[in-house]
Amino acid sequence: MNKRSGYSFRPALGAAAALSALALVVSGCGATTTGTGEEGGDASVEEGFKVGLLLPESKTARYEEFDKPLFEQALQELCENCELLYQNADQETSKQQSQAEAMLTDGVDVLVLDAVDSEAAAGIVNNAQSQGVPVVAYDRLAEGGVDYYVSFDNHRVGQVQAEALLAALEEEGGSGEPEIVMINGAPTDPNAGDFKDGAHEVFEGQVEIAAEYDTPEWSPDQAQTEMEQAITSVGADNIDGVYVANDGMAAGVVAALKSAGVDDLPPITGQDAEIAGVQRIISGEQYMTVYKAIEPEARTAAEMAVAAATGEEYQAGEGVELTEVEDNDGNTIPAVLIEPVPVTVDEVQDTVVADGFYTVEEICTEEYADTDFCQEAQAE
Repeated sequence: MNKRSGYSFRPALGAAAALSALALVVSGCGATTTGTGEEGGDASVEEGFKVGLLLPESKTARYEEFDKPLFEQALQELCENCELLYQNADQETSKQQSQAEAMLTDGVDVLVLDAVDSEAAAGIVNNAQSQGVPVVAYDRLAEGGVDYYVSFDNHRVGQVQAEALLAALEEEGGSGEPEIVMINGAPTDPNAGDFKDGAHEVFEGQVEIAAEYDTPEWSPDQAQTEMEQAITSVGADNIDGVYVANDGMAAGVVAALKSAGVDDLPPITGQDAEIAGVQRIISGEQYMTVYKAIEPEARTAAEMAVAAATGEEYQAGEGVELTEVEDNDGNTIPAVLIEPVPVTVDEVQDTVVADGFYTVEEICTEEYADTDFCQEAQAE
C-alpha cells in the first residue's frame, strides 16, 4: 500500500485490550419479561421436558461446531431427563418458521430461538406464546416480546473491531486521512446493525469510508464480490484497511485482494474466532477477530430455558448480571450481555488457546507450522 505514513487520529472510544472474555455488562437486575409467556410453564426437571433449539445458518462455523453442542451439554447438566429437539434453518426464514411449527406440534415446552430474520421471527414468538410456550432469544433479539435474551454486547463488538482497525492503521502509518472499506453483515440480522453502528461511532472523523456494503446472508462469496467492486471503484492502492463484520466474510475479502494482485494486505477485521480466521491472523492475512466466549452464552441460554419451562424466574449465576434491552415493539426484555474480546496475533495464546476453544495443534496445521506463532507455541 502506498499511503501508510503519517496518519493522525483523535482518541477513539475506550481501550479494548483490557476486556475479559467472561466480563458481563451490568446495568440492572431483577427485570421481568413483557412477553405473554411471563408466567412460565409447569414442566418438571425431575420428569424432563422437550426443549427446541433453532439456529439460523451453517455458513458460520460456530453454530454447528460450538453453539449446538455446548447448549446440549449445558442442558444435559441442568436436566438429564430433558430431550433436545434441534434444527438449523440454513439462512431460510420460511424454513425456520416451519421448523418452529413442527417443534410446537411435537410438544416442546420452551423454544430457544436464534432468528434468521428478527422481524419475521415475531410470528414464531407469537405462535409459541399463544400456546403457552416461552421463548428465549439466543444471540439475536427476535421481535414479539420474548421471555429472555442472551447475547453479546453487539454495539461494543463493532466498537472493538473499529478500535482495533484504527490501532492497526496508526501503527502502519500513512499520509492523509486513511480510506477504508466496510463489509457489514446481513441487513436482516439486528446484530449486524449493532455492529455497524458501533463501528461508525468509532470511525466518525477518523477515516474516510470509501465504500460500504451490507452483505446478504453473511455470504463469504457475496463479500468477495463486494470487495472486488470496492477495488474497482476505489483502487487497490487506496484501500488502507477493511472493516469486515465476521471471519467468514473476511475470507472472501482476502480472496478478492489476492486476486487483484495485492501482496501487502491491508489490516482486515473479523469476528467469531473461527479457526480459519485465527490461522489467517497468525499468517498475517487478517489483523484481528472478535472472540465471543460461546460456552457462557450457551450455558446461560440453557439456564433461561429451564427456568422458563418450569415457571421459575431465571436467577443469574455468580459473576452474571441481568440487564434490560428493548425490542422494536417497545417490549422490555431481561437479558444477559457478554463482553466481546479483541484478538490479534498477540492475544491468540491467551484467549482461544487458553480457554480451550482450539488447541495449538488444531491451529498449527502443516500450512501454518512455519509461522512465528506456531514455532513459538510448539517450542514451549
